[in-house]
Amino acid sequence: MSKKLGATLMTEGSIWKRIITFAVPLFWGNLFQQLYNTADSLIVGNFLGSTALAAVSSSGNLIFLLVGFFNGIAMGSGVVVAKYYGARDTDRLQRVIHTTIAFGLISGIILTVVGVIAAPQILVLMGTPAEVLPNSLVYFRIYFSGSLSFVMYNFFVGILQSVGDSRHPLMYLVISSVTNVILDLVLIAGFHFGVGAAALATVISQFLSAFLCLAQLMRSPEEFRVHLKKIRLDKEMVGQIVSNGVPTGIQNSIISVANVFVQTNINSFGQMAVAGCGSYSKIEGFGFLPVTCFSMALATFISQNLGAKKYERAKKGAVFGVLCSITTAEVIGICIYILAPKLIAAFNGTAEVVSYGTTHARTVTLFYFLLAFSHCMAGIMRGAGKATIPMLVMMVCWCVIRVSYITIIVKFIPVINVIFWAYPLTWTLSSIVFAIYYLKSDWIHGLEK
Repeated sequence: MSKKLGATLMTEGSIWKRIITFAVPLFWGNLFQQLYNTADSLIVGNFLGSTALAAVSSSGNLIFLLVGFFNGIAMGSGVVVAKYYGARDTDRLQRVIHTTIAFGLISGIILTVVGVIAAPQILVLMGTPAEVLPNSLVYFRIYFSGSLSFVMYNFFVGILQSVGDSRHPLMYLVISSVTNVILDLVLIAGFHFGVGAAALATVISQFLSAFLCLAQLMRSPEEFRVHLKKIRLDKEMVGQIVSNGVPTGIQNSIISVANVFVQTNINSFGQMAVAGCGSYSKIEGFGFLPVTCFSMALATFISQNLGAKKYERAKKGAVFGVLCSITTAEVIGICIYILAPKLIAAFNGTAEVVSYGTTHARTVTLFYFLLAFSHCMAGIMRGAGKATIPMLVMMVCWCVIRVSYITIIVKFIPVINVIFWAYPLTWTLSSIVFAIYYLKSDWIHGLEK
């Protein structure tokens, strides 16, 4: 049997059907997540104004900076789970699942403390406009008070997806998204509670989805069922989770550091630039949907098949997943390029906000295929147990080169377009490096260590 209550063994059957069947629920799940993130900005922008919108918009990069490391750990642990699931090693599968949950609980507590304490200092260092700072601080402190909810949700989802179950996370994310939008409308549009209510709505909805995921894992087949009394750290599994997860976490943090630096430079152009670029970032999330879902699908497909020592099947799946991702990402990019002014205006109709957002969109959207390629390569390498490779590529291309480019060029050409071009330029460099590594290296045997 290849399916058990939603779980899918990706070492059997049609390659393209397995990848598509797994990726489509991921796509819809990410879509709903992006919709409720967008709902925050739409409701805040239309009911509380551009200052509140700028506060919420400027929060994205900082949130990913602090959350991204722990999400990387969750992704790394998922590779280990998928490896043992593909190898049919029930004993190690049980140990890594319960260790993953214990690791997530510790991570959530740490992130709560760090987020609440460090947010004011980081916001000031980012050069957040003075008129935006009070609202941003309220948003952050409420958001990070609920850190345990979204950390555990990501760890639970990582386990489910690693055994090939992308349908249940989709169902729970839909429920969470609807809950979030309803709470936004009630608290902000109805009671006018301010930007803190948007953060509170997100935390409540994330706790709901985390609880639903845990309930599903507790009634899953015994092979990967969660038993609360078994939740503890296993030394062997901690080592594997750290070796696979820490490089991915560092990769996420590196990208976030670079993006926070970019946001800091955008902040220097004023509140309207922050609101316009923040509005585009919400739209950009839709362009990233095929990028993230195929990257995650490939990591699971590769790790399961390499765990089962089906090397040729892993190679064929890698090629198929990359082609699907770059094609769909580029189609979405073209659509956003054409519709950018109307899409930005939906968040805030101020002419200057629309102008900044449209300029940002029309600088980067036609290069989405490069972003998709880089992320898919990173997913393949993670699935192969070579998480250090994408970490190094991203560190050099997406952090060092991106930050250096902006630091140098903006001094000579103080125009915001220069900042926008940092993305397609560094996507191009990372894609070239990944392509060379993929073609020249023996990446296929990474999980044999």
